[in-house]
Amino acid sequence: MPGVLLEGVSRRFGAVAAVDDFSLAVEPGEFVTLLGPSGCGKTTTLRMVAGLEQNDTGRISIGDRVVSDAGAGLFLSPDRRQIGMVFQSYAIWPHMTVFDNVAYPLRIRRRSAGEIEEKVGRALRLVEMERFAQRPAPALSGGQQQRVAIARALVFEPEVLLLDEPLSNLDAKLRTQMGDEFRSLQRRLRLTTLYVTHDQEEAMALSDRVVVMQAGRILQTGKPEDIYHRPASRAVAAFFGAPNFLACRVTACRPVEGGRYRLDVKGEGWRGECLAAESFTAGDGALMVVRPENIALGEAAKANGQAWWPGRIVDSIFRGARRSLIVEAEGRRFNVEAPALQPVNVGESVTLIARADSAWALRP
Repeated sequence: MPGVLLEGVSRRFGAVAAVDDFSLAVEPGEFVTLLGPSGCGKTTTLRMVAGLEQNDTGRISIGDRVVSDAGAGLFLSPDRRQIGMVFQSYAIWPHMTVFDNVAYPLRIRRRSAGEIEEKVGRALRLVEMERFAQRPAPALSGGQQQRVAIARALVFEPEVLLLDEPLSNLDAKLRTQMGDEFRSLQRRLRLTTLYVTHDQEEAMALSDRVVVMQAGRILQTGKPEDIYHRPASRAVAAFFGAPNFLACRVTACRPVEGGRYRLDVKGEGWRGECLAAESFTAGDGALMVVRPENIALGEAAKANGQAWWPGRIVDSIFRGARRSLIVEAEGRRFNVEAPALQPVNVGESVTLIARADSAWALRP
């Protein structure tokens, strides 16, 4: 199964650089997600891989075959790239049945009737839609249309699958269900996949690696757990949820396992420990990042490197499985996620605790 390689790829629209010097290697069978806000260049990047946009600079390869090289004047059209693509709108033809929608890529490639029958049947079974083969496309639900779009993208056995926000039109429950089903299918087929979304939870649940983008450039690439818990910058940290940022100063630094460092830090009226990706010098300024779900409510623990702050709950929002709290402490407001059944009330005095292994330090 081939991978995808982008080397120094850029795309401009007038004076605007939609994608700027973008380089990424997607390994064979890997599921990589381009994640970022609207206008960050993620869809343009996907369209360049598909051949729907032509890169102004750089080179794109699928497997060992160069499909676009701006410097050499090489550009293969989408039909010559062996890619399957699923769009946000699904692009299901309403005048066709399910079978005919899925068969279309094979018919334009002039495959035999027997081969079409066999491959369409196999693709529909993969997405559990075989019993709907003769149903008119307009009679399908949103989730069923998405399955048909995936089957159509898989039916001619593409080398790479590209998906542009394919779950965004579904309701929350169906989006989670379809995402889980698609990830299971991708793992089973070991299909190289490049996926675009602005949904952080979706990206973390589906991906082997996440590429966080902003203004046409890559901010950070890594496993979902590393991107979330060990961000490389404030911009990456802030893109996921509502983390707490605490200015502090380093008082000591020592190496620990995994090539990381443990810092002793001191802030305005508090002190504690946290982890970092790089070495700091005593006296350096730092920015400690603590995610809301990693702050506990409890008795002050002055040992074991835990930072703690006495505070008062000023707001509480019930969200089903959890409760979002706003706590005023040390002259600032903390975002805290607590278990839904934890007994807390607005106006109550609490102590906030952040363990050293759940706090992360960045350069300010």
